Amino acid sequence: MTNNYSTEKVNLAACLGIAFFGVAMLSLGAILPPLVKAVPEAIGLPKYMSVGIILGTVLFGPIMDRYGYKWLLTISAVIMMAGLICLAYSVDMKVLIAGIFCVGLGGGVLNGETNAIVSDIYDDTKRGRKMSVLGACYCIGAMLWTLACYFITDYKIPLFIFASLMLASVIYFIIIRFPKAKLAEVKEDKPTTKDYTKMFLSPALLLVAFTLFFQSGFEGTSGSYTTSYLTRAGNLAESSAILSLTWFTVGMMIGRFALSSFLKKMKDMAVLTVYMIIAAIGVGMIYFFSNSAATVWSAMALIGFGVGATYPVMLSHLGGVFRKMSGSAFSAAIFIALCGQFLGNFLVGKMFNSNSFLFFPIVLVAMIAAVLIIAPIATAACKRLNNKE
Repeated sequence: MTNNYSTEKVNLAACLGIAFFGVAMLSLGAILPPLVKAVPEAIGLPKYMSVGIILGTVLFGPIMDRYGYKWLLTISAVIMMAGLICLAYSVDMKVLIAGIFCVGLGGGVLNGETNAIVSDIYDDTKRGRKMSVLGACYCIGAMLWTLACYFITDYKIPLFIFASLMLASVIYFIIIRFPKAKLAEVKEDKPTTKDYTKMFLSPALLLVAFTLFFQSGFEGTSGSYTTSYLTRAGNLAESSAILSLTWFTVGMMIGRFALSSFLKKMKDMAVLTVYMIIAAIGVGMIYFFSNSAATVWSAMALIGFGVGATYPVMLSHLGGVFRKMSGSAFSAAIFIALCGQFLGNFLVGKMFNSNSFLFFPIVLVAMIAAVLIIAPIATAACKRLNNKE
């Protein structure tokens, strides 16, 4: 790629985009209770956001590879901004469905595209560290959103504030220069249908995707069901259990900022292993001390810290292998990862419905073990493919 753009400015744009994806992921969690009071049918809104996120994840890659970064990032931010405004200014169920779908669709594109942007603008020596900082920006967006909703009782005001911040970011996206589309840069050796098929069936991509499959399953279920486990198994107060999710986010943010420093001094697989062991220690603390609020909060911070390495490390390897088609590669990998999150939530939900919730920590440890087993194999497959090329 020709450097007719500022790497720092483009990186800032990616950090802003991923921060707003953090807002998208927690948008309903903070506003659903008051929204349901106004519109009881709104309890069914989460599924529409999930559909939007999955669709955005599938679509962004091929579009980004062919048409570039700037307008896809801009349009996806505008779509999400429109969704936030719909949630703020309507109690009509059809408008609310359209709004949360737009939040999911725009957020899904922002998540995938921002990771691909950072992967593309940095080389192998910086990619992993920069992607870890990008992941921390996701946590910052999520925390700012939850804090705004905590301190401002009228949920419409935070929605308007973040829509305004998105508008300012959209203006920034329009002003700055982005790299050209990768396929526009490749004049003669453009990827063919055969190349895409080979990539999608590549052991490197599939192994990375299934590492993220179990990682997302772990993140999704620990975020969705830990509060229920704590109130049932440990008889913890509901307010204390809910507050544990804030410590989870804080731990993830610290872990991702720290990851940038660790990757300068240690091999990425060693760092990932240490992080996942820390997460397993956190799960163990929850299993044995589920009735102690202070211990649970510490445990959730450890779990959040521990999950902070997998996505930046694995996507960094994937982006290094499929540079010409990184958008499509990230689309496929993140789509499979989201399937892991969906399946994990579905199966653990069944487990809780059948009163088998005491096995929940064991399921979490099993997912950690799967990540630790598959991740080194995935990394080795990426390195082999890189060496061949």
